[in-house]
Amino acid sequence: MRKKALILYLSISLLFSTFSFSDQGEAFSVSAQGAILIEQSSGRVLYGKNEHQQMRIASITKIMTAILAIESGNMDEYVKVSSRAEGTEGSSLYLKAGEKIKLEDLVYGLMLRSGNDAAVAIAEHVGGSLEGFVYLMNVKAQEIGMSRTVFSNPHGLDDHEEHYSTAYDMAILTQYAMQNEQYQKISATKTYKAAREGDVYSYWQNKNRLLTQLYKYSTGGKTGFTKRAKRTLVSTATKEGLDLICVTLNAPSDWHDHMNLFNSAFDRYKLETLAEEGTVDGIQDEFYRDKVYIPYTFKYPLTEAEKGEVKKDITLYRPPKGEEARNIYMPQPVGKLSISMKGETLNTIPLYFLTPIEEEKQGFWSRIKQIFFLTLGVKIID
Repeated sequence: MRKKALILYLSISLLFSTFSFSDQGEAFSVSAQGAILIEQSSGRVLYGKNEHQQMRIASITKIMTAILAIESGNMDEYVKVSSRAEGTEGSSLYLKAGEKIKLEDLVYGLMLRSGNDAAVAIAEHVGGSLEGFVYLMNVKAQEIGMSRTVFSNPHGLDDHEEHYSTAYDMAILTQYAMQNEQYQKISATKTYKAAREGDVYSYWQNKNRLLTQLYKYSTGGKTGFTKRAKRTLVSTATKEGLDLICVTLNAPSDWHDHMNLFNSAFDRYKLETLAEEGTVDGIQDEFYRDKVYIPYTFKYPLTEAEKGEVKKDITLYRPPKGEEARNIYMPQPVGKLSISMKGETLNTIPLYFLTPIEEEKQGFWSRIKQIFFLTLGVKIID
């Protein structure tokens, strides 16, 4: 059997007209010099303005500092504050040299109060030195695709010329960080009580006014400001299953920029299921019928009109015939599902063949599910 020989090619097109967020005139203007709005799960860019322009980013730098601290796995460790950390200028947790404070509390102070002293203390503890931590920041940036970013410190102060990013890169960073449940929790925290030495406590309120006052769909983010960077802001929001990330750089009216962009996207986009995990329906070939399955569900943000531009193409290897069909071992995967819109590929999903062993596994878990629901007195209707 030649693997290049293909027999089945199914096309499914939906019937609507075309639409693009960026093509539409807005009833508002975006004050930011650089801005971006993306959907979190797919990374689809819903709005962009100079999104690839390298600019100073101020304290939204601390998103990288926070996620590296969390990923260190040492959040329960105690950090001894250095004199270098104590002497850091700008927004502060008022840490004292020699003080010991839990790394987790430092990360909360970093994100809620934007403590620059916390950023240095975290860097020295996690990276072994501030310089070592900055190296880790840049390695992580390259690892996750932040190709136009250079970090020179863990806090975003204007103490280095080579410290900059783009709205797009910061959206990628936030998308990555939001996959971590602990980061999600910290980013969404409005107030926090941190234990200090000598039975002393610090009470911190989040500086992100979208989260604490202004926007009911806000789920977190990070504020920033320096004289050179001006106002910078990363924020996340969720409504009806649609998760959004917005980044603005040098934005005099950043709160309004974010709310306007979020509201516009929530009004226009819905997260549509374009492929659902399970057996593929509609395949007529006798060999493949009810035997091909999609390994995971794929969702993508679309406007109502954009649904008409979605095209799904299924391509399968030519099936064996006769005696060969009874004895052959099928390669995995056996084909692919290509999902595109207006000539642009949105995703290519491998398709797998349901072998007798896999059927047996599915049957086993189906029986387990039936037993579980029966014990709860729930009737299963197929």
